[in-house]
Amino acid sequence: MANKDTRIQREKREIILDAALQVFSENGFRGATLDQIAAVAGLSKPNMLYYFSSKEAIYTTLLSRLLETWLQPLYDIDPSGDPHKEIMRYICAKLEFSRKFPRQSRLFAIEILNGAPRLSDELEGPLKDLVDRSVRIFRQWMNEGRLAKVDPYHLIFSIWATTQHYADFSVQMRAVLGDEDPDPITTGSKFLEDLFFKGLDPR
Repeated sequence: MANKDTRIQREKREIILDAALQVFSENGFRGATLDQIAAVAGLSKPNMLYYFSSKEAIYTTLLSRLLETWLQPLYDIDPSGDPHKEIMRYICAKLEFSRKFPRQSRLFAIEILNGAPRLSDELEGPLKDLVDRSVRIFRQWMNEGRLAKVDPYHLIFSIWATTQHYADFSVQMRAVLGDEDPDPITTGSKFLEDLFFKGLDPR
């Protein structure tokens, strides 16, 4: 049986991953260096490489974790549930992701903007499968007259675009809003509910 990591080893891995998240989300994969990550983690580079064999290994671990967390709310959509509640639950979950994990969202955006060289298999496999499942649920609701007939793929794209904006363009939002709105994500959730469900109401 393989030896499990000790508590200290697990803690060191988390310190490294948190430091790497900061460096990668600011500089991207190409612009980040192991020296930068080690400095932020407060470790020597040889010590860090004991836990992760390369910059690539650290980066792919972060992306794998990110995608798992990012996809979970789509898995949670219940086909037997109320369309309004299920879609709003998904929108709110995505907004909370932007609130709690802005660095992860920016890391994902950087990877996508660079052509997703380390995520293409996941995007074309698990992500596509999950989106296709969600599309089937939305089409079922549309056929039952419980949801307006719109393009379900573009509905999902629109949700991604509007919710991730709160993380990826937070600096722009703060510059525009100033002290006008101290909690734009909460305000945004109310606006998005009105926006989507005026367009998705089948009546």
